[in-house]
Amino acid sequence: MCVVAGVDISGRLIGLLSVRGEDLGSEWADRVTSSLGGRVSRAEVEREIQEIYTALVAALGSGSVDGRAEEFGEVRALLTELSRNRALLGFTPTETAVGVLALKEVLAPALEGKRSDVPAYLQFAGLLDTLGLFTIEVYTRTREELISAQAEQLLELSTPVVKLWDGVIGVPLVGTLDSARTMVVMEKMLQALIDTGSEQAIIDITGVPAVDTEVAQHLLKTVVAARLMGAECTISGIRPQIAQTIVALGIDFGDIVTKATLADALRHALRRSGIAFSRTAPQAGTR
Repeated sequence: MCVVAGVDISGRLIGLLSVRGEDLGSEWADRVTSSLGGRVSRAEVEREIQEIYTALVAALGSGSVDGRAEEFGEVRALLTELSRNRALLGFTPTETAVGVLALKEVLAPALEGKRSDVPAYLQFAGLLDTLGLFTIEVYTRTREELISAQAEQLLELSTPVVKLWDGVIGVPLVGTLDSARTMVVMEKMLQALIDTGSEQAIIDITGVPAVDTEVAQHLLKTVVAARLMGAECTISGIRPQIAQTIVALGIDFGDIVTKATLADALRHALRRSGIAFSRTAPQAGTR
């Protein structure tokens, strides 16, 4: 039990929370709903507040005013759910924390002319600050998880593997190629080789702005991984600027086949697959 100068703080707090009855919950819901700009229904806010209020009074009944204590586990669980929902809906940390902190403003008028309740209110304000910070911590973790998941999704979308021909797949790369992205490229390409039964793969770097030693190493590792699967890789999109950079850096692609364009690489892959084709002259009267 929390006692300050002979005063039962927990008992006083329960009394303060009960002094205005339903009016307190209604005003609390008004402030929270207003801060959310109507993006959450009043009914939903009232439900959240009623659950938090009930758990808060129960925790105070244990005699503790420490928001990190075991007695406040149910309160923290409810605030975790609230914070995660707010984060997923795109609310700000302030809009999330106000769900707790607004109770201080709602409760303050009940102190008018009651100096004996001031110590209890100050203890309660500290408790709400602790719980408010807790909501921000949960909100931040949720946003980080969301951003990380979105980054993974974008990485997946930025490294497509397409079937160019029977037995030939292509990996068109656009943007910077780093270690994380190379791993995704390698995994997706190797899986595509298995799924399609292909023995030829084309890695097209036309959309890669620059090739340095690190990028070249990533490409070489991907080619080696494909060879271990019994497939041959061709790298296309070797523009004049990239060719000059590779030479200047002294990068050796060894016996890896490189082509200037994707069309050249596809032609090479088809020949390696035993597919014969020839250009046909246009017939008279056609264009």
